[in-house]
Amino acid sequence: MNDMNDDTGSEGGEGDPNDGWPIADDGAVEEDADDADIDSDDGSSAAEPDDGEDTDTDESEVLDTDGVTDGVDSSLDTEGIDSSVDLDTGGVDIDRMLEDDGDSQGLFDDLMAGEPIFSNKEVLRPSYTPHELPHRTDQINQMATILVSALRGDTPSNILIYGKTGTGKTASAKFVSQELESTSQKYDVPCEVEYINCEITDTQYRVLAQLANKFIEKNREIVGDRLDELRERRSAAADGDEDALADTEFDSVEAVDEKISELEDDREEMEEVPMTGWPTDRVYSKFFDAIDYHERVVVIMLDEIDKLVEKSGDDTLYNLSRMNSELENSRISIMGISNDLKFTDFLDPRVKSSLGEEEIVFPPYDANQLRDILQHRSDVAFKDDALTDDVIPLCAAFAAQEHGDARRALDLLRTAGELAERSQAETVEEQHVRQAQDKIELDRVVEVVRTLPTQSKIVLFATILLEKNGVHNINTGEVFNIYKRLCEEIDADVLTQRRVTDLISELDMLGIVNAVVVSKGRYGRTKEISLSVPIEETEHVLLSDSRLGDIENAQPFVQARFDN
Repeated sequence: MNDMNDDTGSEGGEGDPNDGWPIADDGAVEEDADDADIDSDDGSSAAEPDDGEDTDTDESEVLDTDGVTDGVDSSLDTEGIDSSVDLDTGGVDIDRMLEDDGDSQGLFDDLMAGEPIFSNKEVLRPSYTPHELPHRTDQINQMATILVSALRGDTPSNILIYGKTGTGKTASAKFVSQELESTSQKYDVPCEVEYINCEITDTQYRVLAQLANKFIEKNREIVGDRLDELRERRSAAADGDEDALADTEFDSVEAVDEKISELEDDREEMEEVPMTGWPTDRVYSKFFDAIDYHERVVVIMLDEIDKLVEKSGDDTLYNLSRMNSELENSRISIMGISNDLKFTDFLDPRVKSSLGEEEIVFPPYDANQLRDILQHRSDVAFKDDALTDDVIPLCAAFAAQEHGDARRALDLLRTAGELAERSQAETVEEQHVRQAQDKIELDRVVEVVRTLPTQSKIVLFATILLEKNGVHNINTGEVFNIYKRLCEEIDADVLTQRRVTDLISELDMLGIVNAVVVSKGRYGRTKEISLSVPIEETEHVLLSDSRLGDIENAQPFVQARFDN
C-alpha cells in the first residue's frame, strides 16, 4: 500500500501507534483528521469536537485504545468496524474493493467471450523459421552444398547472400543452419552456427564481445561436463575400481587430479567480456582464445552485414576472414546477409575477395509465390474456414506491388486477422485486409517521422503549419521563414536556407513530402512542396517529442498569399 501522511499533528516516528490507524466503517466516527486531538503519551485516543460541534456521540462510535503496547492495540473495540478491514492496509477495505456480484463480466472476460480466429499467430511473425520454405529450394540447396564441407571437418567457403527485404534470406539461412547443427549432432561432428544481427550489434567491439561471450559460455559447459565425468572416475578409482581408468589417458588417480586442477584453472580464466570498457585488441584476443579452445567448425552468420560496414568499416570482416590462418583447433566461415547489392564496393579489395567466395541472390517473390507462402502459413496460423477466399489473393497482391515483400504480406495477413478478432468477427474478410493495409502504412509513416532528427522535424512542422493555414504550392523560402521563427521560439540552432533545402530533399526521398522543382522563368527555379502524409497523425508524432519543447504553443502568424 502507498504510505499515507497523517495530518493529525502527531510527530511520532516510525512505529507510532497512530500510523495507519484503521478507519471505522459504517457507523464509525466520521471526523476530519485535522479536528482530531490524539494523545500519544498515554496511548489513548479520544475525539474532541471543536467549539459548537455536536458532542452527543454514541459510545460505539469512539475507538477505545486502552492497552496499546509498541504500536499494537491488543484490546481494540471492534464494534462498528468491518471485520474485513486490515490494519496492514491502512484501513482500506480490500474485500469490498474486490467484491464481485457475479452477474457482470470483467473487462477481459468480455474480450475472451468471442471465438478466437488464430490457432498459432506466431507462424505469421518474421522471427518464425518455418519447416518448409516454398520457392526457395534452389537457394537452400546452394547453401547446403557449400556448408556440407563443415560436416567433413573442412572449412566452408564464405557466403554473401543478397536480396531485397522480405525475399526469404534470413529465414532460409536460419533453416539451413538448423539443419546443419542437427546433422552435426547426428554424425557427432563439432559444428556450430552463431547468429549476429548487425543492425543491433553494429560495432567491431560489440560483435567480438557477443561472439566471445557465446563461446565462453559453451566452453564453460564443456569444462563442467568434463569435470563431472573425471570426478566420477576418480572417485571410482579411489574406491578400488580397476576399470575406472581403463581406456583413458590416465594411468593413476594423481593424473586425474592434475587434469581436474587444470580444467578448474581454465574455467576460472573464462572471464566474460563486458559490453564496453576493454581495448578492442583484448576483446579480439579473448574471442580468439574462446573459439580455439577445442576443435570445431563455426559458421558466423552476420545479418544486415552492410550496417556493420557502414557503422564501423570493414575491420571486423578483415579480422574474421583472416583468423583461419592463426587458429589451431577450430575453423570459421562467414555468412553475410545484406539488402544492399553494392555494399561490397566500399570494402577493402582483400576483404572483398575473401568474403565473397560464394554469392547467392534471392530474387523478389511474385504474386503467385506470395499466395503460396501465405496459404502455407495460414493453414497453421488460423482456425479452419477462418479466411474468406479473397483474403490471401488480396494480401499477396498488395505485397507484390512493393517488390514482392513476403514479410509485408505476412504482416498484412496477421494484422487483418487481429482487426477481425478485435471486432469479434467470425471470419477475416476483404475489408479487414484493406483496413490492415491502411494501418500498416500509417504505422510506417509514424515510425519514419518519429525517428527523424530534430532539425528535420522542425522543417516538417513548418510545412504542416503552412498547409494548415491554407497555403498551397509551398516554396522553400516560405518554409525557411516559418522554420526560423519556430527555432527562435524553442531556442534551437537556425540552419542556413541551403541546408534547409537539403533537409526538404531528404524528407522528399523518405516519402514524407513531395517536392517538385518548378521554373519561374526569369525569377529562377524553386521547389514547390506538399505533404504526402496525414497532417493530424504527423503533427501528433512531432508534438510527442519532448526535444521540441513548447513548439505546440509556437503558432507563428502565417501570411496567406494568393496564387497567380
